[in-house]
Amino acid sequence: MNRADLIVGIQWGDEGKGKIVDLLAMNYDVVSRYQGGHNAGHTIVVDDKKIALHLIPSGILNPKAINVIGNGVVVSPKKILEEMKPFENLEGRLFISDKAHMILDYHSDIDIAREKLRGKEAIGTTGKGIGPAYADKITRVGIRIGDLNNIDKLLKKIENYISLNLPILKALGVECDINALESEVRDYAQKLKPFIIDTTKLLWNSLNENKKVLLEGAQGSMLDIDHGTYPFVTSSNTTASGACSGTGLSPKKIGKVIGIAKAYCTRVGNGPFPSEDLGYNGDRLAEAGAEFGTTTGRKRRCGWFDVPLAKYASELNGCDELAIMKLDVLDGFEKIKICIAYELNGNKIDYIPNDLDEVTPIYKEFKGWNSVVGIREFDKLPQEAKDYVKVIEEFTNTRVGMISTSANRSDTITL
Repeated sequence: MNRADLIVGIQWGDEGKGKIVDLLAMNYDVVSRYQGGHNAGHTIVVDDKKIALHLIPSGILNPKAINVIGNGVVVSPKKILEEMKPFENLEGRLFISDKAHMILDYHSDIDIAREKLRGKEAIGTTGKGIGPAYADKITRVGIRIGDLNNIDKLLKKIENYISLNLPILKALGVECDINALESEVRDYAQKLKPFIIDTTKLLWNSLNENKKVLLEGAQGSMLDIDHGTYPFVTSSNTTASGACSGTGLSPKKIGKVIGIAKAYCTRVGNGPFPSEDLGYNGDRLAEAGAEFGTTTGRKRRCGWFDVPLAKYASELNGCDELAIMKLDVLDGFEKIKICIAYELNGNKIDYIPNDLDEVTPIYKEFKGWNSVVGIREFDKLPQEAKDYVKVIEEFTNTRVGMISTSANRSDTITL
């Protein structure tokens, strides 16, 4: 029996997972998303053309691959239909779990209203309704994609939900037009029914038939609801454990785990970021790396590679290897730094404490290099770049298996 391989981000997301999934998906029969919603986004560059994906798995660019949106994903029917438009003949190539929860307009309205109420304490959500949809799921009042198969029953659920939450909705200034919602969900049902199935069974059957399955994570491990920098996290389990609950695959059916990390570090929104550079170098990294969110367009906070964070996430996910992305963004720096440890209350530590915002980074400095753009063999990298990669490998206790030297699909070193 085959096992499903897993790609997972080991920083705060935006690590470049889309490129690796796209690259590897050419060798897989099935590619599945397992958590998150359209708050996440992957940008893939093929022949210098940028393709932004938010819900559809990155394997969609492989014409032979089946693409699955698993039960752990929260799906906006409106957004998935928009994203499907540029692609032709998706029936039989794209499937959505009947157990995946839906995001309706009132979820995003609630999300935006709550962020405004938080003021300076705002988490920095994308306002896409992800958190409220997951909250409804946990409080057992959620609406699932499979409910589109019975519109009358679905409308009754929506009416009950609005009635139950009316005082809260009014307090937040959120209006719900039940007639408009009825029209919308009828349209969603008509267009999405051919894609709605039991995707857990599909994945089980695929592995039993010795097909190759790739699981695609969204966001990053440090945004995990349980193991990330809470409360500045997302609303789902972004780590390897989320791949099991978000697809229905058992841990025994998980094969190789590849952790994705940038050669530096970024995060979007608020929360602790020990290795953040608030000066010239941080701005330079943002500009060279085009660090603007695929979903929101927000500028990302930038800083140096954080070893304790990567080591923690690698252990958390059971990473077999790392893929180091965007090494070319560090081109031209005279000096490059890596955060190798933290100082907390006068003590040197190499782990992630609960109060991460209280630590001071301890850096090791490296000599920079001229350019790695387009290099596809490790031996052809500048010695300084080789040394940099080897230090990451040594300090994280995880071998480096791939290195990206530009945004283009082909500019990747495989070790």
